[in-house]
Amino acid sequence: MPLRSPAPRRRSRVLFICKRRRGYWGVREQSGGDLSSGLHNSVTFLVEMLAGLGVAAELVEVVDNNAIDREVTAYRATHAIIEALWVVPEKFDVLKKRHPRVQWIVRTHSEAPFLANEGIATGWLAGYLKRGIEIMCNSAAAQAQLRVMAADFGDAEALVSYGPNFYPLPGRVALVPHAPVAKDEVHIGCFGAIRPLKNHLLQAIAAIAFANAQGRKLRFYINAGRIEGGAAPVVNNLRALFAGSAGGRHVLIEQDWLPHPQFLMQLASTIDISMQVSFSETFNIVAADSAAVGLPVVGSAAIPWLGCYAQVPPGDVEAIEAALDAVWNTNLHRRLAMQSEDLRAWSSAAQSQWSSRFQ
Repeated sequence: MPLRSPAPRRRSRVLFICKRRRGYWGVREQSGGDLSSGLHNSVTFLVEMLAGLGVAAELVEVVDNNAIDREVTAYRATHAIIEALWVVPEKFDVLKKRHPRVQWIVRTHSEAPFLANEGIATGWLAGYLKRGIEIMCNSAAAQAQLRVMAADFGDAEALVSYGPNFYPLPGRVALVPHAPVAKDEVHIGCFGAIRPLKNHLLQAIAAIAFANAQGRKLRFYINAGRIEGGAAPVVNNLRALFAGSAGGRHVLIEQDWLPHPQFLMQLASTIDISMQVSFSETFNIVAADSAAVGLPVVGSAAIPWLGCYAQVPPGDVEAIEAALDAVWNTNLHRRLAMQSEDLRAWSSAAQSQWSSRFQ
């Protein structure tokens, strides 16, 4: 009997599918129709990285789950990765029948503390697992948490995988001596979606204490428009905090969401320090943006790639103020170099993880 060589493996064609939320968080539409968001940016980075490895990959945005079938068919996808929790589990009963050779994956971007604020999260995740849909986590901690749930539905290791974020750093981050943006002011950016676990109010209090100690006016930047997960009270309290601060000495600046290149330019030119002292994260793209332009980051241990030298307890106002003081009054070259190298090491490992899956 003649020997037969194994059938050639199908080359991966990876389709990332995001839900298009037109005007959802107040972003102005650009000429290309792009609605800039952290999720959109992070998936774009993955697509470009995979393309650089020779893997066919594409990102599409659809208005609802009824458009998924059309996009998967048009792209001839071998893998369809649904970004975040927006597809009802029952939809996969239809999709799996129509595309039996496609590997269906739902990729999550939250650990249990954030998922607890989404009423559908646990039920939908269980629905995916029941149907044999792979759940890909962008953090190792989330993967461990969901494997506990997946143990009731079969092979937990096969059902819950790991697909970390990737961030494309330039060849060398420019390291510049610290120079305040304004003579008698300090400009602190606390960007990102307004959610309870992002810890904006406590960070603002620490920033005010720091500015008072330095004898400077504070300009505290947040993103306007995207308020979710019961976070409206957070914004209201931030506005009240600054309205009552020292006769208007300190100012809250609510910044519209910007396309990614413009946001990087703003970080590099109008911000002195970036704050991301969150209670829960899986990556934190704003911190990565800051490191990419040579802006010092004060974060928390929740940011997995950030070194402990830049982490402070998210509930400790005095520790956060002390970290701001350390950034402001010391030579930044070593800190900036370490932050960019932290991010570079993370991205190198992430690239290897994705390459082993799809190359």
